Amino acid sequence: MLKAVFHKKNGGFRGFEISGHAGYGMKGNDIVCAAVSSCTMLVCNAVTENFGADAEVMVEENRITLSLIDGDNAAENLLEAFYTHLTAIAEDYSKVKVEID
Repeated sequence: MLKAVFHKKNGGFRGFEISGHAGYGMKGNDIVCAAVSSCTMLVCNAVTENFGADAEVMVEENRITLSLIDGDNAAENLLEAFYTHLTAIAEDYSKVKVEID
């Protein structure tokens, strides 16, 4: 199961944690994991490199987290869009869970 947990503070999205494996194919051939990994990398790079937001990104085996240190409207809006995108994926693939903590 692939699980995405988004964190909110004062009404705005402040980070996320994604872990696990979708299980729709073998490692390296799972299109659902590839889709989620690709959009996760896009969001992390956009927040840190393009927006220049103060954020901490941690990458571990089967787990990635992003936490905004300070509020940043553009970054928070992108995290909300990312939440919406992953929720749409989860509607089509039952082994993907998305929640807000």
